[in-house]
Amino acid sequence: MSYVDEVIDRVVKENPCEPEFHQAVKEVLNSLRPVVEANEEKYRRDALLERIVNPERQIKFRVPWVDDKGQVQVNTGYRVQYNSAIGPYKGGIRLHPSVNLGIIKFLGFEQVFKNSLTGLPIGGGKGGSDFDPKGKSDREVMAFCQSFITELYKYIGADTDVPAGDIGTGAREIGYMYGQYKRIRGVYEGVLTGKGLSYGGSLARKEATGYGLLYIVNEMMNCKGDTLQGKTVIVSGAGNVATYAIEKAYQLGAKPVTCSDSTGWVYDPEGIDLAALKEIKEVKRARLTEYKNYRPNAEYHEGRGVWTVKADIALPCATQNELNLDDAKALVANGVKVVAEGANMPTTQEATDYLQEKGVIFLPGKAANAGGVATSALEMSQNSERLSWTFEEVDQKLQGIMANIFHNIDNAAKKYGFEGNYVVGANIAGFEKVVDAMNAQGIV
Repeated sequence: MSYVDEVIDRVVKENPCEPEFHQAVKEVLNSLRPVVEANEEKYRRDALLERIVNPERQIKFRVPWVDDKGQVQVNTGYRVQYNSAIGPYKGGIRLHPSVNLGIIKFLGFEQVFKNSLTGLPIGGGKGGSDFDPKGKSDREVMAFCQSFITELYKYIGADTDVPAGDIGTGAREIGYMYGQYKRIRGVYEGVLTGKGLSYGGSLARKEATGYGLLYIVNEMMNCKGDTLQGKTVIVSGAGNVATYAIEKAYQLGAKPVTCSDSTGWVYDPEGIDLAALKEIKEVKRARLTEYKNYRPNAEYHEGRGVWTVKADIALPCATQNELNLDDAKALVANGVKVVAEGANMPTTQEATDYLQEKGVIFLPGKAANAGGVATSALEMSQNSERLSWTFEEVDQKLQGIMANIFHNIDNAAKKYGFEGNYVVGANIAGFEKVVDAMNAQGIV
């Protein structure tokens, strides 16, 4: 049995009931076979893959808080500090009922390679809780966030672990967490990113993941002699990533025609009304059922269906495994030529394989959605220097980072004989930098 297969088998055996984690490890390690086989004796001796797939630290804790009725509620908190070979742990905090240790491990594992691809000195980590901020009052959200940080503060810091936002964790939640951290530690430091502009946040952070997604698609298309101008784009999700992917798609000349949330999806053949979407989601925190109040001629559908719309480019920006094999077949049948992941692992392995077999250009999330964490790292730099850059300065740096990511994954794919396979290219390019740092630092 090959070294890669041995490690995959061990991961599945030692981490039962964690299918998302198994999926992430298999996807990465399978695409690393050419690199591992070229160095198998050394990697096996040094147990390199075992060290890559095992987090440096896993933290699990209870989070008690009091709701508005005076009832004590108890949630579970997690922080997985995965790999610090190239910098302090960096990764978001996800607040969603689906959160469990396996999902946090999958996200943290992906984050190691994503952060490596940015070229910035940040390691990989992830955290979260099964707390659901939807439907909670501001006071309840604050009570949860303060309790969460009262435990987590022991393990994070500006040079140790710098969490950020993720699903369910926006500016409100980051603000409450930062305030509690500062209250306990008595220090004012860049320990969390995604902060408000009045207390150390960075301009363009909210827009960064969605903008970065379109920047890397644009760079890829330009390198192939094409452009986004006039292209029809279908987008899933209605959070920050989807909203600002839609915004940047318009700015680059494309027409986004869909968005979705957990209850249903919108198809607007004239193009999504960005102002209406922001009003519904950012101001009212409401459901997309309200969209037809703004655009009566648009279609609203319950459930799933975004991927059935005819388009040139598909951008899954919602959550993991939202695009399955049947969806991939619908995309190919409808003429989609590019799929770029705005969310973390939103495409199942079967769907990814099918899209690549049919010649669809596929940009994986660890490359395509790296704009958010890249701009978080830029926020860390501003905090360290006690500076605040303009929107244009941050945006320009983001464009450069995303263009470099594309060329790095493109070159890595070509180097190992997988030209055009950006999944392999992204995994190899991210892996090689982490491995170089790990080898230099000894068996730790």
